[in-house]
Amino acid sequence: MSPPDIDYARLRPIGWPWPGEPAEPGWRQLMQQHPQAQPARVVEQHRSGYVVASSTEQQLKAESPPEWQRPRFPSHERAAVGDWVLLEGARIVALLPRRTAIKRGAAGEHYHQQVIAANIDTVFVVCGLDEDFNPRRIERYLLLVGGGGAEPVIVLTKADIAARAQDAVATLAGLAAQQVAVCTVNARDPHSVSALQPWLGEGRTAVLVGSSGAGKSTLTNTLLGEQRMKTGHVRESDSRGRHTTTHRALIPLPGGACLIDTPGMRELKPTGEESLAEGGFADIEALAAQCRFNDCAHQAEPGCAVRAAIERGELDPARLVNYLKLRDEVAGAAGKLSARLAQNAAARPPGRNPGKRPGGRR
Repeated sequence: MSPPDIDYARLRPIGWPWPGEPAEPGWRQLMQQHPQAQPARVVEQHRSGYVVASSTEQQLKAESPPEWQRPRFPSHERAAVGDWVLLEGARIVALLPRRTAIKRGAAGEHYHQQVIAANIDTVFVVCGLDEDFNPRRIERYLLLVGGGGAEPVIVLTKADIAARAQDAVATLAGLAAQQVAVCTVNARDPHSVSALQPWLGEGRTAVLVGSSGAGKSTLTNTLLGEQRMKTGHVRESDSRGRHTTTHRALIPLPGGACLIDTPGMRELKPTGEESLAEGGFADIEALAAQCRFNDCAHQAEPGCAVRAAIERGELDPARLVNYLKLRDEVAGAAGKLSARLAQNAAARPPGRNPGKRPGGRR
């Protein structure tokens, strides 16, 4: 049994996913292995360490395990914002298995994964209805979200200053048809932002992703009911803003949910683990399965169901171009991932359990 002194009611407002003891067997097992440890949530991640919370009122700096500090330790196996850990004093002794996560391929030539947020229920993909509006970038975000276990919601901000809201929603009809919710809001208006409340119930966690200047920090302030996050102006020429959010941070909301605000990300590389069908392209994947040839490139081959849908006006040609581009990127990343796993297996010392992960995960 878990330690009797754990106050689950205090954990609930920082996103503990159950009213009481964990229903996840892996969580229960680790808590039994560390009977003196207390669960806490990572609210900030810095190069020098972590800030964790055991309630909305109690935060402290925590020391990571020695193995996480080794230079070659995989970064995605360290704790990230949103992760749940077990603490003994101010020292992290275990990382509880992630229920969900959103990841990207890290910048650079070498293959690395970067966890953007962990243990999230909803990913709000925020895009401004000004020059920031970019359906292809939205599709790229959805690809990263797909398969990670969280629900994507497209949030179109700046509805108060944009005359193109209806056109933008129509442009995203292919995604809406796949049950991806699309909300149009004025990020400064609490009544307008209340449209997001269905995804912000007690114990739930949402993360905001999107480019700088899209309105993520403004949206966070409105949901908080106070001007806590710094906001900035955007350039009129391209509607881009400066990075007013400099690091990821988990923030409890008044209604009992948690929100993770993130800096704008310029590079959104796949990890190779993505599923195109789960990442916003289920319609094109379904059409591709109907092509005459299994290796159809969807160019000029006879019997191409994808091209036929374009000719009938049922599929946006720009979506197909982006689908093919992202398909190639996912395949390339998958190849790098496979090579990295093979390299790690060859370098593993004899007798080491290949499935062992930090905190007892497999």
